[in-house]
Amino acid sequence: MSAPGAALEAALECARHADPIGLRGTVVSLRGLTLLVADFPAAVGSIVSVEATGGARLGEVVGFDGAHAIVMMLGLSAGVRSGDRVVRVASSPTIGVGRSMLGRVVDGLGRPIDGRGPIRDLTPRPIHPEPVSAMCRRRINERLDTGVRVLDLMTTVGRGQRLGIFSGPGVGKSTLLGMIARNTLAEVNVIALIGERGREVRDFVEHVLGEDGLARSVVVVSTSDESPLMRVRAAFSACAIAEQFRDDGRDVMLMLDSVT
Repeated sequence: MSAPGAALEAALECARHADPIGLRGTVVSLRGLTLLVADFPAAVGSIVSVEATGGARLGEVVGFDGAHAIVMMLGLSAGVRSGDRVVRVASSPTIGVGRSMLGRVVDGLGRPIDGRGPIRDLTPRPIHPEPVSAMCRRRINERLDTGVRVLDLMTTVGRGQRLGIFSGPGVGKSTLLGMIARNTLAEVNVIALIGERGREVRDFVEHVLGEDGLARSVVVVSTSDESPLMRVRAAFSACAIAEQFRDDGRDVMLMLDSVT
């Protein structure tokens, strides 16, 4: 095949796999938080907006059934009805990340919820990136002080290590995480509060974490009254934020409370 022919074939191949611009569909079914959308060939992972009564609702394409896309709502489904229009707003889930997030509290979509205005100078980053190759990962041979003496002595933490804390409710897991966030030698903390009761979030930020801990932390919150998909997304968003600071050359402490 000639060079012009090869270039044309490559362009046609890209066009065959390209997503349509301004993709729209129609709600035909709703069960709980799951929508069935007709005439909507969006890729799995696409973020959509459902133009429902009372305002737009965000959702994510999680599968398909023949010509119908299966969309799970990121929030409440109240107000959605048959025939509502669904518009794709992003072809893949991303979150804006930047140094200006330090000291802020955001939701699973990266939107500030601390009443301190918008966060600017952010760079979009996928929340489902390709994993780092096994041979590109550094060995765990350096210690990272947590600032909690009993941990540093009895359960020394290495840079790059994963550590789980397991215990019953009300015995101080969140308090321990706050102590680590305030005293660790890591430059940045990314703290995900997943499935917490809403009244506990502010208490953690203001009393357990405190001003000093918050100043070098990003807190990602998805409370127990939010949809399951939003809680899962918040956990992935926290990982993406931590990975961005890691790629910037920072030592990062990522804490999820809790993974269950």
